[in-house]
Amino acid sequence: MRAVWNNTVIAESDETVVVEGNHYFPPSSVHQELLTSSSKRTHCPWKGDASYYTLVVDGTDNPDAAWYYPSPSDAAANIKDYVAFWRGVKVESSES
Repeated sequence: MRAVWNNTVIAESDETVVVEGNHYFPPSSVHQELLTSSSKRTHCPWKGDASYYTLVVDGTDNPDAAWYYPSPSDAAANIKDYVAFWRGVKVESSES
């Protein structure tokens, strides 16, 4: 799977974890240089507190377009620090 925004691959991995229809990418598969920390936080009753990143590609920002769980609940421990995307980021098969 790969995550693409603004014609740039943000993440690519064959080891994503799918939770509630979202592909969570291993941290090592994400181009960290395209992410900046965001102050946005949300809470999921079963996964815990999510933190967000803003994507920055070619000088264009996509605020809060990626999220991750730095300290997930025990039920979501398998996605600790894995990154998921939304807000126009296309998650697609690498073979397409």
